[in-house]
Amino acid sequence: MNPDLPSPTTARDQSLIFLVDDHEMFREGLRQLIDREADFRVSGDAASAEEALTKINNSLPDLVITDISLGGTSGIDLVKTLKVEHPELAVLVVSMHEESLYAERALRAGAMGYVMKQEPAKTVKLAIRKVLGGDIHLSEKMASALLGKLVHERSSEPPASLVESLSNRELEVFRMLGQGKASREIAEELNLSVATINSFRNRIKEKLNLKNSSELILQAIHWVREGI
Repeated sequence: MNPDLPSPTTARDQSLIFLVDDHEMFREGLRQLIDREADFRVSGDAASAEEALTKINNSLPDLVITDISLGGTSGIDLVKTLKVEHPELAVLVVSMHEESLYAERALRAGAMGYVMKQEPAKTVKLAIRKVLGGDIHLSEKMASALLGKLVHERSSEPPASLVESLSNRELEVFRMLGQGKASREIAEELNLSVATINSFRNRIKEKLNLKNSSELILQAIHWVREGI
């Protein structure tokens, strides 16, 4: 074995990240930031949504980071397509556009987080880790605004009958998601595998008629807050 190449074990310990942005200089800067982290590795990049979809099918990343403004298809449309073709693939939007204008749209499309490009590197790295852990990342101001909106949108709350259809274990997972816990943390507390927790999450989404993980977590947070 070539000693200069990472061992299979090392490779599996790293989360693969794919970058989509139409500015090569930004992609290169983000690549350098990510590749300096021991647990991350950039597996590929693309300048457009069309190019990204082709390459992602081959590289099978754990996370896609995309901008909103892309040549041709927008980043929001790319997120929607990715959630159809790769439902479990995590997506983080990193964009120059105001979070207040686009974050909610990005989450409803299926993204798990939103970071503005002017944020410091430590915020980007924090967002990556949160999203890879199954949690949502927004600024505190945006998170409060979005949750406040959900509280006042009574029609968005899952009917009690749907929540009651959850099994005891599913309800427990739903409650823990609403407390802000990621899949890995829930798995450790319940002494189950992450794969099992993700299976519960998928069943909960089906029973509550939710389209993606972003909606699941937002509804769980809303449900927990309403019950307090």
